[in-house]
Amino acid sequence: MALLGAELLQHNAERVNALNVFPVPDGDTGTNMNLTMSSGIRELRSKPSEHVGKAAEALSKGLLMGARGNSGVILSQLFRGFSKSLSAHSEASAVEVAAAFQHGVDMAYKAVVKPVEGTILTVAREAAKHAVQYARRATDVTDLMVEVHRKAHEALQRTPDQLPVLKQVGVVDSGGQGLVFIYEGFVRSLTESESGGYQELFQLPSEAAMPEEVAVPSAVKAERRGEPSSAQARLSTEDIEFLYDMEFFINRTRAGSTAMFFDESAYKKILERDGDSILVITDDDIIKVHVHSRKPGDVLNASLPYGELTDIHILNMREQHRDIVEHDTGASVSGGADLSSAELLAGQALTGVSPGQVFEQAPYGIIAVAMGDGIADLFLGSDVDTVLSGGQTMNPSTEDFLMAIDALSAEHIFLLPNNGNIILAAEQAAELSDRNITVIPTRTIPQGLAAVLAFKEDETPERNGAWMKSAAEGVVSGQVTKAVRDTSIDGVTIREGDYIGIKEKAIVVSHADLLASCQGLLGSMLEDGGDLLTVLTGDESTDELTSAICQWAEEQYPDLEIEVQHGGQPLYPYLFAVE
Repeated sequence: MALLGAELLQHNAERVNALNVFPVPDGDTGTNMNLTMSSGIRELRSKPSEHVGKAAEALSKGLLMGARGNSGVILSQLFRGFSKSLSAHSEASAVEVAAAFQHGVDMAYKAVVKPVEGTILTVAREAAKHAVQYARRATDVTDLMVEVHRKAHEALQRTPDQLPVLKQVGVVDSGGQGLVFIYEGFVRSLTESESGGYQELFQLPSEAAMPEEVAVPSAVKAERRGEPSSAQARLSTEDIEFLYDMEFFINRTRAGSTAMFFDESAYKKILERDGDSILVITDDDIIKVHVHSRKPGDVLNASLPYGELTDIHILNMREQHRDIVEHDTGASVSGGADLSSAELLAGQALTGVSPGQVFEQAPYGIIAVAMGDGIADLFLGSDVDTVLSGGQTMNPSTEDFLMAIDALSAEHIFLLPNNGNIILAAEQAAELSDRNITVIPTRTIPQGLAAVLAFKEDETPERNGAWMKSAAEGVVSGQVTKAVRDTSIDGVTIREGDYIGIKEKAIVVSHADLLASCQGLLGSMLEDGGDLLTVLTGDESTDELTSAICQWAEEQYPDLEIEVQHGGQPLYPYLFAVE
């Protein structure tokens, strides 16, 4: 699938380039996507595997390291999420493949500071949403992929109605078209390896066989009339406001002990001062940065404290645009279409949108506090947009909340403090901010996760607030940690170093043995019943101990469903939730 998808994209890279018009007229969307995909294929070829999860991981790694431009970075994130969803699978069913597409979309949207509809993101989202629905009633992966491609193609044709600059120039979105070519390659690989019955349907159709407004973009029709062939020739060079296209990596491992803590939200805010089209991707100890900026020196200076900068690429897009226009028209570049910078960059500066602009902020945003990489991934894999690092002994400040709020482009924002000691800071930030904010007073991580699951995108803020609070209150939370001193509370004698089990706010057990403490805590949490037990494992947990806890719970409560998730939280070997 990957090989044929990359091949079809490569054959059509120039066709994609001719469509490029957004977010800025780089003129190289097809080239960037092709180079990105080629990097993924090289990594995939170097690490061949019959294990679908490992193959997807290799493709994802190659895409990430070779990602170029907005379209390439978004493409890498789509398949990064796809890879993570399939990582544990040696084979994948239609349901699992559909879920992987959706996970990829979720990750790509989170990578983009200000997502704009009518782009590759929209095409990927609508195709993935349809895939999840279709997989509920069909089991064949080939049939699923045919539906994914069909829905992606339909979504692509609607992009001019979502992005005015596309309609004005008369083209579909270039990045979306590139993704459709990749999906078409996926389908060909599956169908040609079977009966071949679907192959002819996917031969590049003739112009006569297709509706003109769908098959032949205005830029292509103009070429036949002797007019400029690319969308860039219809734009004015001076409308490119953020003219330096920058890409580089920050290598955290080469920074030594002097490296600053990387606060992604604060870093993005710095880039936004004189830039747009911002993408910041963190992957272990490597940070990938893409930005269009007026002041490239400021960007590099702001990045140096976090690590060593590598693979630095800076292009002057005005110069690039002049070359494209002169090549297409043979005329002076001053003859470009009279598009204002606001029209050209429509939708990119979503905060402070003027009344005349079409694009608005996203209806909702969610900020959650969490400690542990696994817990953060659980939140980000749901509807949470920003995760602030924090918890016991690591309380984010009011300013931390305000910075996260300012960096989030949404009409209404929900804050999930997920700790009793953080609720006041969240409420104070809500009072100081001029944004529409609701604080859901979640006191534990399980309450926060339950609140997120209750959130519904198509409901009012009032109803969402009520449902999220109700869901949080319906969860029984428990946590196990070490006592730091001798004491006696509520009849429980505690010795320093004992493992204490805390149900909601009350200490219900203290024992020198971690397993015994977990058993005592769970016994108290389940005394009023429960259908589902969720176990979040922390830094001090072990596979053997986790298995022993689950085995004990299964024996004591045969009808209890048990789910284990990696939390990675410090200080608390185990967090429990009973629903």
